[in-house]
This record gives sequence, C-alpha cells and structure tokens, in this order.
Amino acid sequence: MSTELARISDQPQALGSQLATAADNVARYLKLGLEGADNTVLAYSADLKSFGEYCEANGLCPLPADVATVARYAADLADIPRKLSTIKRHLAAIHKHHQLRGYPSPVHSEELALVLEGITRALGKRQKQAPAFTVDELKESIRRLDVTTTAGLRDRALLLLGFAGAFRRSELVALNVEHLEFTERALIVHLPKSKTNQAGEAEDKAVFYASTASFCPVRCTRAWVQQLGRSTGPLFVSLKRGKVKGEALPTQKRLSALRVNGLVQLHLNHDEEGHKIPEKNYSAHSLRVSFITVSVLRGQSNRFIKNQTKQKTDAMIDRYSRLDDVVSFNAAQNLGL
Repeated sequence: MSTELARISDQPQALGSQLATAADNVARYLKLGLEGADNTVLAYSADLKSFGEYCEANGLCPLPADVATVARYAADLADIPRKLSTIKRHLAAIHKHHQLRGYPSPVHSEELALVLEGITRALGKRQKQAPAFTVDELKESIRRLDVTTTAGLRDRALLLLGFAGAFRRSELVALNVEHLEFTERALIVHLPKSKTNQAGEAEDKAVFYASTASFCPVRCTRAWVQQLGRSTGPLFVSLKRGKVKGEALPTQKRLSALRVNGLVQLHLNHDEEGHKIPEKNYSAHSLRVSFITVSVLRGQSNRFIKNQTKQKTDAMIDRYSRLDDVVSFNAAQNLGL
C-alpha cells in the first residue's frame, strides 16, 4: 500500500504532461488545477494511510476497493468509535483516491449509503460543537487586554474581526493586509479562499463600525494595520523581541491556526490574573459559532447570516446556533397564560 500511496499523484501529473505544449492560458489554468489536486492528496494522505494499513492487516484490496471493504472499514471506525465527521472524511479520501487513479468509486453506492445512515443513527447526529460566548463575555475579554502593547493591539483585532466577520481560523491566518478595504460604511474583506470556496472565486465579507471605539472591529483592525506599518503581507503575525526591554515587534511570519486557537482560549477562558475559568471552554471556532448564535437571537434572517458566514445551507446555521437550553429558549414561556 505504501507504493500505492506514493503514486496517488501520478494521475494529475500525467494529465499535466499531456498538455505540456498547450497554449499559455491553458497552461496557467492547468497549473492551478494541478495545485488543487496536489493539495487534495496532502489533505487526505493520513486517512489513506490508515485505510491502507487496515486493508493490509485484514487481507483486503485498497485499490480498487469494493463496497464491502469500504463498508467494513467504516463500520470498524464507528465501533472505535470515531466521530461521524471523521468517518465521512476517510470515505471522501477513499473516493478521491479512486477518482484520481481512474477507478470507479465504491463510496457512492446505495449499499454504503445505508451503512452510513446506520452509523449516523448509532453515533447520533448531534456532534460536540464549540460553545458560543456572549457579546458581554467578549467585551470583558477585550477590556482585559493591554492595548498599549503590540500583542494587545493584535489580539484585540483578532478577536473582534474574527467574531464580527464570522471567520474560520483558517481564514484568519490566510488574511493579508491587501485583502482589507476600509470604506466609510464598513471594512470589506476580500477572501482569497475559504473552506467552502476552494476555487478562489471572488467572495467578500463586510464588517461594520461599532458605536464604542474600543469594541469596534473596523477601528481596531485599522489600528493593528497601522501598528504593522505595511500595506501588504500577512495580517496576523507572530511577534519578536525588540531592542528595548519589553518591546515586541511584528514579524513577517503568519500566526498558525493552532496559535490563533491558543490566543482565543487564553483571552476568553482565563481571568485577568491568568487563571483558567473552569466553566469556560471556548476555542477559535467559538468566534464563528458565537456570531451565528448572537445573530439568531437578535432575529437576523438565515439569508443575512449566510451572507457573512458564506454557508451554503440553513442546516449549518441550525447546527451551530446554540439554542438547546430547554428553559432559556422555549416558546412555551410566551403562551400568554
């Protein structure tokens, strides 16, 4: 199986050689397509390795795999148990592997769909989600920041922009200064790519001014850009020590997604003395979940919410909005009795 894994990307490269003498515009688009295929291979490599080792241990054929093999693999993952989203990701990797190698995919069969439906029922459709914080909790975290420091300015912009823009952490770390357009009405963020926009089509988010300057995502982001002192390059970057004691200077190195998550946890889950608050378990994804939850509670339409989150369906809004408290969110309390 290790040999097969090493050859996963042979298919797109072979296609590239066939069009090596193509016109310049064809070659340009081909290059982007090949980059996408290579990225897919990298993203799925760990899952494919897992599937390959499973097949090797059980005397099964990984490529081309039959429906029974994939169904057995999915069932065993469920028995571990793995999360439903993890199982679906493994199946997507197997599907893409077969697709790139020119084999019919066993993943989209009716039989496997029934097995997956059974797994879904067994594991339960409700998966653990990042909790949503309130606007008051966010403001309290902002108040604790020392915005006379470079780190404070950066982290304030990160929290406010992340929340007001309903950003994924992968989107935050990918932002460049040149993606920002400050206008009189709002800050327009031009997204290069996102989880639901892998093709890099034009996609914008609008972030609006707030009445209080210290909680305004637009003003605070502008303050951070001014601190950066440049008009291009990564927006959220790591810091290095300056020549003056206690001084921190921005680098050109992007924050990692892991670091963004750590900063959100630091500021939202800890008190002013740095002690962890036991009942708080917010993460970077809470920025996005909280935007959706707050918007739903304020009566915003799903259409308006999706215009910011860029989600394709209402289903994800229902999943992310944390309205499952049977006492706080219940129509029975307003029956007029």
